[in-house]
Amino acid sequence: MDYQDIIKDWKSNKFRPLYWLEGEEDFFIDQVVDYAEHHLLSEAEQGFNLTVLYGKDTDWATVVNACRRYPMFAERQVVILKEAQAMKDLLKLETYIEQPLGSTIFVVAHKQGKIDGRSKTAKLIKDKGVVLSTKKMYDNQIPAWAEAYVRSQGLGISEKACVLLADHIGNDLSRIANEIDKLKVNLPAGKKIDESDIEKYVGISKEYNVFELQNALGMQDMGKVMRIIKYFSANPKAAPIQMVIPALYNYFAKISLLFGVKGGEKEMAAAIGVHPFFVKDYLAAARKFGPDGAERAILLLHQYNLRSIGINDSGNEDGELMKELAFRMLRP
Repeated sequence: MDYQDIIKDWKSNKFRPLYWLEGEEDFFIDQVVDYAEHHLLSEAEQGFNLTVLYGKDTDWATVVNACRRYPMFAERQVVILKEAQAMKDLLKLETYIEQPLGSTIFVVAHKQGKIDGRSKTAKLIKDKGVVLSTKKMYDNQIPAWAEAYVRSQGLGISEKACVLLADHIGNDLSRIANEIDKLKVNLPAGKKIDESDIEKYVGISKEYNVFELQNALGMQDMGKVMRIIKYFSANPKAAPIQMVIPALYNYFAKISLLFGVKGGEKEMAAAIGVHPFFVKDYLAAARKFGPDGAERAILLLHQYNLRSIGINDSGNEDGELMKELAFRMLRP
């Protein structure tokens, strides 16, 4: 079940006695936990009927006793176990899960992994409650997710602004959501977010960023490449080399994939995982580099990634490494 489905059910007063939230993506788990903590009960009901426990500070017996209490002056009580992965004897909760109390909504947040699906506890959870299993999104899924989140906040966003935001932050959904929430506060309802808004409120330069660097490399525009790298050198936090190299690796890997794709731009965009709006830029770069040039760029990125962490390098500054890398990519 999706996290939004759980919240939708709750808004419709549809409840199960157990919600087990697990996996690698904290954002989805946090959204459900936040709603359970702040919206399932009225403010007056929370004083007597909301219990929040932390796995590292509690034990299974305390959790079970909390769940077996009856609500006071309310139809239901809510018990939330945060950081469940840190609780010793977590699997002993099965004594309660076998016969959960109908008036208790028990929400378990188990981050950083999943319990063994073959265990008795896992089977009980599926039988008695709702399981939300999360995993990290792939980088190529982030722009679409960010665009959907923007729409859910009553705003729009341009394709370039969306990719700029996603490329700069990566697959940290919580941070992306926080930046979008910040934009919502500062912009009028219905506003279409553009690159200027990203620059002003998020702090990402619309001219000097990894997205513009990869486009400049793709067009083999040495002047623009050097200007961007010079900016990165003067502003190390804007784009550290440890962020730049993986982004460029993904860029050239996508270009390499294009040489084996048949079909039109729509099929190509789907094959390399980019918005159709940008596929023309990738095709232009593919024509300039060719398959050998793209492969050579990937090999250089691997080499300079090692040098950036001190392997086969005498201690060059990141800016010097990026300049040298760019020269070797564009001037074989």
